Amino acid sequence: MSDLRIAVVCSSNQNRSMEAHSCLSKKGFNVKSYGTGNQVKLPGPAPNMPNVYDFNTTYDEIYKDLMRKDAELYKTNGILHMLDRNRRIKQMPERFQSNRDTFDVIIACEERVFDQIIEDLANRDTDESHPVHVINIDIQDNHEEATLGAFIIKDLVIELSECDDIDNEIDEIIQDFEHKINRKVLHTMVFMG
Repeated sequence: MSDLRIAVVCSSNQNRSMEAHSCLSKKGFNVKSYGTGNQVKLPGPAPNMPNVYDFNTTYDEIYKDLMRKDAELYKTNGILHMLDRNRRIKQMPERFQSNRDTFDVIIACEERVFDQIIEDLANRDTDESHPVHVINIDIQDNHEEATLGAFIIKDLVIELSECDDIDNEIDEIIQDFEHKINRKVLHTMVFMG
């Protein structure tokens, strides 16, 4: 397919980034996914009672914990289905700030995450530098929007993978893509080690 190294990032590496990770990997892309939050947060029995986990908690451990807490609730709201998908893709959520892999394109799923990625990359101490395109497409954090967002991200990645010179063509590709999807798309180039 393409030799582009891609990262998809949301806050908790649970819903939006994992749906896009699944979609892109099925298309053969070299993709990883991350979260930028301090902890993994999932909906709980009430809006002010989220389930909170460390990033080193496996998807399987989270799944079993929620089954124990209230299997019916988490089955009904789709969280167990989401976690089941996640544990088929990788072992656990990963925090972007803790990773040191190099990417060509990093796609954030909300502007706050986009800002956190740029801040983290700017503060990395390294002798080497590699240009990376950081892109943001706002995707609401619910199952339907995550699915729609994954297809939008896949379409953009396909366009980027088919261009001859990403550094020179990306602005035009994003401008056309923004018009096509009728959503604002943010883009900046950062150097990462």
